[in-house]
Amino acid sequence: MDTQFLAQYAELEHGNVLMKKLPFLKLAIFDVDGVLTDGGLYFDGNGEMIKRFNVKDGVALKLLPQWGVDVAVITAKDSAPLRKRMSDLGIKHVYYGCHDKAAAFDDLMKTLKLEPEQVAYVGDDVIDLQVMPKIGVSLCPNDAHILLLRHCDICLHKAGGQGVAREVADLILATRMDLEAAYELAKRPEFEKK
Repeated sequence: MDTQFLAQYAELEHGNVLMKKLPFLKLAIFDVDGVLTDGGLYFDGNGEMIKRFNVKDGVALKLLPQWGVDVAVITAKDSAPLRKRMSDLGIKHVYYGCHDKAAAFDDLMKTLKLEPEQVAYVGDDVIDLQVMPKIGVSLCPNDAHILLLRHCDICLHKAGGQGVAREVADLILATRMDLEAAYELAKRPEFEKK
């Protein structure tokens, strides 16, 4: 356990319920716009949408499965840049253009044969409240809508698109081991090839 890292989260006092849940998570689900991106809509000169993703999140989304935490994405949007990024990261469980996130969540639980208590969900807007009350640990970026800030278990230090997934990965892994040990895998040349 990386107690030095965890000490910066008041929600994670030693022995509380969250500290008992985080080490046993088997799945982390992420929203995209406002979580993995800053929520802005960017268009090029031809009217094509461009999305900005944080490269640090890419490391996190590839590292979590290496330590036994699968990754999924449930997003209300669908675009070529989004599909490209998810493909590049090798994320297998992605629900694009999903407006019924609760149904997608239920399908994912059935597919992966998981219990909701084994799941973390990261969202930033009211549509994410379809799922957040159903899961083990809910998290949101610090610039999430006020209703999510009121209902999430952990308010992250990062804003949407600024490394939210990396912070989530660090939280989960820090409850299991020292972060330096967790990142040994990411230092290997073959890590970037996956």
